[in-house]
Amino acid sequence: MQKPTKTDLKIRALMAVRDYGVNLTHFRNAMNEWAGLNATDMECLRLLSQKGTATPTELARHTGLTSGATTAMLDRLEKAGLIERRPNPNDRRGTLIAPEKSSNAKMAAWFESARNAQEALMSTYSESELEIIADIFERFAKLWDDERKKVQKKQ
Repeated sequence: MQKPTKTDLKIRALMAVRDYGVNLTHFRNAMNEWAGLNATDMECLRLLSQKGTATPTELARHTGLTSGATTAMLDRLEKAGLIERRPNPNDRRGTLIAPEKSSNAKMAAWFESARNAQEALMSTYSESELEIIADIFERFAKLWDDERKKVQKKQ
């Protein structure tokens, strides 16, 4: 069998990245359906788990929702016991949105199987291989952020 060329390997790698994105989207959709939430609800929860708190305006910008749709989303998440609204100490009229105290544990339980599978997979690689994997994903994350910014400038 002939050794693959660099072009062959680049195509294989880009197809794997594509498949990763597609399968991650399918997984997220399945989790959303299982949890009874929609994609923007989960996006909001992901942002809050990263940042800790956010304003409704930040969440609207992040999810692409209108202010009315953001309010409806926050009402759903609050009713489900996943977020809480707090007064904004920097703006008397403003509100901060934060994960409800038990929501991080609840969501961690939802993703336990996936975290365990990721740990098992990552454990099969050496430290030098993990450095390469981390570098690739960090570069792709920046690439997609840069490309998003280009698209937004066109609007």
